[in-house]
Parts: sequence; structure tokens; C-alpha cells
Amino acid sequence: MVWFMSLSLFWLTACHKNRISKTTNQTVLETASVIADSSVSDSTVLAEVTEPVKINEVSFDYLTAKSKFSFHGAKQNFDNTNINIRMKKDSLIWISVTGIGFEVARGLITPDSIVLMDKFHKQYYIFKYPELSRKYDFELNFPLLQSIIVGNLPYPRQSNDQMVKENEFLVLNQTAGNIGIMNYISTDNLKLSNLKAVESGKDNTFSLQYSDFRTVSDLLFPFLSEVVLNIKSSQNQVGAETKITLKHSKVDLVAESPGFPFSIPSGYERKM
Repeated sequence: MVWFMSLSLFWLTACHKNRISKTTNQTVLETASVIADSSVSDSTVLAEVTEPVKINEVSFDYLTAKSKFSFHGAKQNFDNTNINIRMKKDSLIWISVTGIGFEVARGLITPDSIVLMDKFHKQYYIFKYPELSRKYDFELNFPLLQSIIVGNLPYPRQSNDQMVKENEFLVLNQTAGNIGIMNYISTDNLKLSNLKAVESGKDNTFSLQYSDFRTVSDLLFPFLSEVVLNIKSSQNQVGAETKITLKHSKVDLVAESPGFPFSIPSGYERKM
């Protein structure tokens, strides 16, 4: 259970590098535009946006959430797993997975590592981002995971980003390494509504959709996040689709630490 929970969290960060590469910008934008054009109808109106746009994002010190987590992959499926989330902005993500009346797993995610503890089997896992990046052909990072959970832009805005108006959306086009990203911002509330990403030269695609926006501490917060990944293995070139859903039932943005209790008992076995 913990292993697939960790894989799900890895998939949530599967958009590759967060470093801007000026040498690949044009190629990536051209690749991204092909995908964008394939979904644009004859009635779509595109217009460049030249005025500064302030996107409506969630600002917080600490966050707590009660949620349900679903994962559908090629080899494993589970629905509506209960998960409690606590976050300290830019520093910690604490998760607790509960079964029928008791906690079965606990995790602590930091900018350096992911530690997951399987309380049912008395085992634990420690993952470093470089190690995971090599193993899963993705450069994983903490900021991307944090942003996806709260509904902010996964990648910070850069001076060379491009924005166009497409019907009821403002589309922010970005590049990160060899990834082209299209952020669809609703003109109604200036919130990130959905995201599409494509890896240049490969068939790997990533989409993220936010919905069920509710007011939390005077800020709009998405209570439903849906991720769809289509990834082709670099070893055997076999494609696989993974779907992930995170549905919050309660979210609080708080000024004081909710606590992040985490310690591994001495009798637990480390697993690789």
C-alpha cells in the first residue's frame, strides 16, 4: 500500500525539470503548439495578451486537509483512500493514510527526500529525488508536488513566458527543460483551471484539471484535482496511462503549525 502511495505521489510530480533551458525553448513551444492546435476548433479565437496578468493563487503558511485519494494504473488500482495532509509552505508535506479505523501509513516529504512508513508491515522507505529521477526517468521535485496540491502554477513564471487569450481562457505557455507547458487560466476567476504538458521528442503527456473551487480563508481553493499521465517507458517503449484523483472534503489555511509527528520505530525494517 505504501509503495503504491509513493508511486502515486511520484506521478503527481511527473512534468520533469523546473530549470528553464533557453536553447530548447523554441522546439518545446513548437511541440506544445501542435498539441494545442489539435484541440482548437475553427471557432477558437487567439489573441496575444500584452498587459500584465496577476493569476489568482493560494498564499498560506500552513495547510491542513482531509481528502480521498484514488489511483488507477496499469498494475494497481485503489479508490477513495482516506488521507490527511498537513503542509508547511516550501518545507514539509505530511501525510497520514487511514484504513478501517486505524492509520496504515505515514509519510514526510521535504525538499530533499520522501520518507514513507508502512505501519501495517512495520517497514519504511527513504527516497532521494535524484535517485527517483533516474529510476523513473523524471526529475522530481518538492515545489511541483506542493503546487499541484494547492492549485497554484506548478512552474514559476519567467520573463520569456507567453500568454494568449483563447475563448474563455488565458493560456500561459511555458518551457521547463524539454517540457512545453500550457496553463489554462479561467477569465472568470483568474484561477488555474487545467494544465497540459508534453515532452519534446517523445509521446509523454501530462494533464491536470482543477475543479470544485470553494472559498477557504477568502481564497479560491480547488477541492478536486484530476491528473492523467500517458508515459512511454524508455526501456521498452510501452505506453501506460495513469489516472490520479485527489478530492478534499475539508481544507484549512492556518497561521500556526499543526504539528508534523513522524518517527520510525527501532523495530521497523528499511525497504528499497
